[in-house]
Formats: sequence, C-alpha cells, structure tokens
Amino acid sequence: MRVTSWGGHEPRGITIPQTSPVSPSHFLEARTFRLRVRFLSLFSRRLVIKDVSLVNPNIVWAQNAEGKWRLPGAEKKEAPAVSANPPPNIPESRTPSEPVEPAAPPVAATPAHLPSPPQVTVDRFAKRSRRPSVTVAPEVQRLNIENGNFTFLDRGGRMLASFTGVDFRSSLRSAFAIRGKAKVAKISLRDRFFLEQLQSPLRYEPDVLELSKISAHAGSGEVNGYFAMQPEAEDSPFTTRVTFSNVLADQIIADAGGSKGIVQGKLEGSFQASGETADPDALIGKGEVFLRDGRVQQYSLLVLLGQILQIEELRELDLEQAHLKYHVQPGLILIDELLLHSANIRLSAAGTATFDGKLKLDSQLAINEKIRGQLFKAIRQNFQPTSEPGYFALDFQVGGSVDRPSTNLMDRLVGRDLGNVINRLFGVGKTERPKKKKKRAEAATSTATPSPSAAPEETPLNFATTPSPSP
Repeated sequence: MRVTSWGGHEPRGITIPQTSPVSPSHFLEARTFRLRVRFLSLFSRRLVIKDVSLVNPNIVWAQNAEGKWRLPGAEKKEAPAVSANPPPNIPESRTPSEPVEPAAPPVAATPAHLPSPPQVTVDRFAKRSRRPSVTVAPEVQRLNIENGNFTFLDRGGRMLASFTGVDFRSSLRSAFAIRGKAKVAKISLRDRFFLEQLQSPLRYEPDVLELSKISAHAGSGEVNGYFAMQPEAEDSPFTTRVTFSNVLADQIIADAGGSKGIVQGKLEGSFQASGETADPDALIGKGEVFLRDGRVQQYSLLVLLGQILQIEELRELDLEQAHLKYHVQPGLILIDELLLHSANIRLSAAGTATFDGKLKLDSQLAINEKIRGQLFKAIRQNFQPTSEPGYFALDFQVGGSVDRPSTNLMDRLVGRDLGNVINRLFGVGKTERPKKKKKRAEAATSTATPSPSAAPEETPLNFATTPSPSP
C-alpha cells in the first residue's frame, strides 16, 4: 500500500475470492485501487472520498443458484439480519442459576438499593461506555473503473457475455445508486455476436441496471439501442430494443461461426425482446432484417441445378429485394416471411427455426417466363402459375439445420427416382436408397440373360449405385 498526501491511498494487488463454485477464478483481481481523500473534511467529522478508482480489474461474475447476480458476501450479510431479533421467549428460557442484572434506569431511580462499592465501580464504567462515540461518516463522491474486463457466467458456468476494455466514470447519488457513463472496447454475447466501441449513460440501483442510450458498432455498421435488467430479481429479467444499419452481413455470419462469403451486402433492421438472463430459451420478441445491395452464393444444391439446367442466375443471386420478418417465442423463432428476389427468380419461405439451429420451412421457388423457357419440358410442367402475373412456382420443404440444411427441391423438380440418382452422383445431401434396389440386384445376378426390356432400365441404376471415387 502506498499513501501520499497528494496521491491518496493506493493498495496494490487487490484480490476478492470467488464465492460461486462454477468458476475457478477469483471474483476480482486488480492491479491498483486508488482512494483520494479530502483531508480537510476530517475536521468537520466527515470523511469525504473524492473518488475511488479500480485500475485494470478482471471480474468474473457468476449467477447464484437462484439465477440472481449478487456481489460476494451479499448473502452472508443478509443472513444475520434474519436472526438479529431474538424470539420473545428467550428471557424466560434462562435457568434459575443464571443471575439477572438489573437495568440501568431502575438503579439510577432507587439509590437506596445500590449494591456494594465494587459493583458501583462496574456500573460507572458501563455508564461511561454507553456514552455516544464520535463517528465519522464516509462519503464517496465518484467511482471509476479504468481498463476493466468483465465476464458474466450463468449458473452452470457457461459464458453469457464478456466486456473488454471497460472505462466507467460515475457519481454516487447514495450508497446504492450510481449514475455515470460507460465505454466498452469490445463485447461478446455467447461468443456469437460481437459489438465494438459501445457507449451509453448508465444507471444502477438495487432494482435496475439500465443502459439508456446505447451506441456501438457491429460488422462495421452502426447499432443503437436500450437495455435494462433487474440484477437482483430471480433469473434477472431484462428488456432490450435495438436498431442497426450498414452492418456487413458477411462479417456477422462469419463471427457467428457460419461460412464466409455466402451472403454479401449490408443489413439494417430492428429487434425488441424481453427475457431472462438465467434462461436463454425464455426469450420473447420480434424483429425484421433487410439486406441492401445483396448477393447470395447458393448452397450446393442450387449451384447443381444451375449447372444441370444451364441457368447462370441459380449459381449466384444478385438480389433486388431481400428481407426477413420474424418473432421469437421461448426456444423457437417463427419466420413469418423470408424473401430473396432477383431479376428473374424469387425464393420465399415461412416456418420455424429452433435456438439450436434446426429448420422446418415451407418454401417456394418461383421463376418468370424467361427462365421457364430454358427448362426441359418435363421440368417446366412442374412449375404452376402464381397469383403474380408472369411467374410460375414450385413448392418444396427445407429441413435439417442452419449449418447443414436439407431439402426435397431436387425430387420436386425432376422426380424422386431421378433426383436420388443425381444427388448420389454429385454427392449432394443424404438420400434414401431405392427400396427395390436389392430385389433388382438379386434378379440381375440370378438371371443369366436379362430380358431386352429389363436391360435398359437396370443398366443406369447399377451404374448409379456402383461406388465411384469422389471428384
């Protein structure tokens, strides 16, 4: 500890142990703790602390078993308060052998019954000890955090959020109320979504933690919003509102663990939700996303279709319109409308996506007369006229997961049997083997000379099902 008249008190190597069993790290480790005192205030029986600064702190804060965010020792302080008032029958429980001391006021009122001189001496010392002592009430004016790192864990020890490069300047309205301004260099939410250069006014009271005017950057775009949480309520409920613009879609997808280069363009939209930090599935809200100047690199299935059907636009869509409208229920995202619209092709879908990425979408591929004229006649007939003049559509389903989607689009386009053969030849998706494959193979091996009508049919199937090296 270093103490100077101008620099104040500077304890170094501060450590606060962790009380939560889910984290092996200390609750707090800090290089320096600065305390600047106004010494002249001591002459007026006050201790005025001009500011308290925590320098380079690393804080790991875990939820307790009830899903609440509590400072270490908060539960310990609350526990004695329950037992501080003894039951009214405690005096009656004393044994007869225990002496009962008379109260001070009766002794002073009846001097005739004063005890012996030694007892008088004891009572005089007791009376002196009961005189009010001189107390100095501490008063903290400012609280600062310089270059801090915060990590928030759920009750299972999983990372909910991390804040790096935190600078906080605040004034204390009371012992339990803080107001100030926070700056954060980088934020990671469940290691999937990242914000940079966040700034916001901050208000903390026992019943609320509020960031009232958030501005930040994500994917090189701008993010604005509002966040409020009840840190000491059970499961720590929260509400949030977010708007964003000029966010690079490719960067957001790559940060979330997706493949880079699939979607290009700039995102804008809004999102509002409420939930509980202790339960990530308990989220309710709605939002919408628009993609401007978008380009989508197709999944392998659509690229294959473009190669087979000689439709260049299926290999890469230059989007004239792209948007997503959805709302969120506990554990489920309900996709109200997903639309990708290029000059000649329109892809639309609606359905559900779970929080773990499982998809169930009813989709439609619509093409105009120009693209329809390039198709084979057998495929062309599968597209039916739509309510939009000049467009013809084919319905299909999308399943699987966000990382590995599956669809029956190929089967709907060219028929199930031929679609399975094409999928196996090009290694697209997982398809079921034809049910009659085994019977046909046995018939081919048991018959020495196949009939002329059977030979043309079996030859391509045997060729298609014969293992071949991957390209």
